[in-house]
Amino acid sequence: MGDILGGAFSAFRRYWKPLVGIMFAVQGMGILLVAIATGIAVAVAQDRLAAVFDLTPGANAAAEDVMGLLLAFVPVGVLLLVTMTVGAALISALGPAVIQEAVLGRSTTFGAMWRRCWSRLPAVLGTVLLAGLIAGAPMLLVYAVGIPLVLMSVDGSGPPAALFLLVLALLVCLPVSVWLATRLSLAPAAAVCEGLGTVAALRRSSHLVKDGWWRVFGITMLGYLVAGAVGYAIQMPFGFVGMAAFLPSVMAADDSAPDPDVAIVGLLVYVICIVVGVLISGLFQFGFPPLVTALLYVDLRMRKENLAASLIAAAAPTAAPTAAPTVAPTAPAHPAADPEGPAGPAGPEGPADPTPPPAAAPDPDPHQK
Repeated sequence: MGDILGGAFSAFRRYWKPLVGIMFAVQGMGILLVAIATGIAVAVAQDRLAAVFDLTPGANAAAEDVMGLLLAFVPVGVLLLVTMTVGAALISALGPAVIQEAVLGRSTTFGAMWRRCWSRLPAVLGTVLLAGLIAGAPMLLVYAVGIPLVLMSVDGSGPPAALFLLVLALLVCLPVSVWLATRLSLAPAAAVCEGLGTVAALRRSSHLVKDGWWRVFGITMLGYLVAGAVGYAIQMPFGFVGMAAFLPSVMAADDSAPDPDVAIVGLLVYVICIVVGVLISGLFQFGFPPLVTALLYVDLRMRKENLAASLIAAAAPTAAPTAAPTVAPTAPAHPAADPEGPAGPAGPEGPADPTPPPAAAPDPDPHQK
C-alpha cells in the first residue's frame, strides 16, 4: 500500500506538467461549452425569465412559462452531463497513460499524452459508462421500486412498511454495487495499457481483481481519501482569503447606510477565491485516484503474470533481443550491437584478410544475353 501511494505521488510530481495541462484543458473546454450553452439558453428564454421571476407581489407564474423555461435549459443540463462524463473518461485514461511511461522511466509531453488519451477515449468512455451501469443497476432498481412505494405509504395507498423495506434493500444492494464497482475498477487501465475494447477491458479487470478484491478495495478507497484530504488542504487558503475579503461587508451590514459597493466587491472576491480553490484542488482530487488505480493494475499483473520481467526487458535498450512480450506496457525492442563488429572476430581493428578478393568476371557478350 505504501509503495503504491508513494508511487502515485512520485508520478504526479514527475509528470505534473502533462497531468495538470490536460486536466486544465478538459476543465476549460467543459466550462466554455456549458457557458456558451447557458448564454444561448438565456438569450432564447429571456422573455420567459421575466415572466417567471419578474412578478408583482402575490402573482404566480403561468404554467406554460415555467415549462418553456425548463425546456430551454434542458439542453444545458444534457450538455453538462455529457461534458462531465467525457471529462471523467479522459482523466481516467490519463492516469494509466502516464503510469505506462512512468514504470518504464520514460519522459513524456503534453502532446503525446493528449493524443494517447484521445486515441483510447472511445474504449475508456465505454468502460466508464458500462461499469457505472453494471455497478449501479442494483441501486437503480431499489430506487425505482422503493421510492414509489414510500410515496404511496405516505398518502396511505401503499404498504406502511415501505420505508423499512427501502432501507433494508439499500443495506443489501449497496454492498453488491460496491463489489461490482471494485471488480470493474481496473477496466480503464486495461483499455489504455493493453489496447482492449470495452467488454474485453471489463473482463480483464474482473480477472485481475479476482482473489484480491479486499486489497484493491482498501487501497482504492484510501487513494480517494488521500486525494480528498489533500484537495481540502489546498482549498482552505483560498476560502480564508475569500472570507477575509467578504468579512468587512458582513460587519458593515448592521450600519444604517451600508455601502453596496463594499458588499459587491467582497462577494465577488469571495466567489472568485472559492472557484479558483475548487479548480486547483480538483486537479489533485481528480488526477490522483487514476494514478493509484493504474499502479494497482501494474502491481496485479506483476504478481499474476510476471510483468516485471517484460518491463525490465522493455526498459533496457541494451538488452539482448527477445521475443516481443504479449503484455503491456511495452516498448519497442532495441537489438543489441554485434559484439564482434562487422570485421569478424578480431573486431574493427583486427588484421585484414590477406586473401585478395577474386577478380570480377568479364561481362558476357550482349548477343549471348
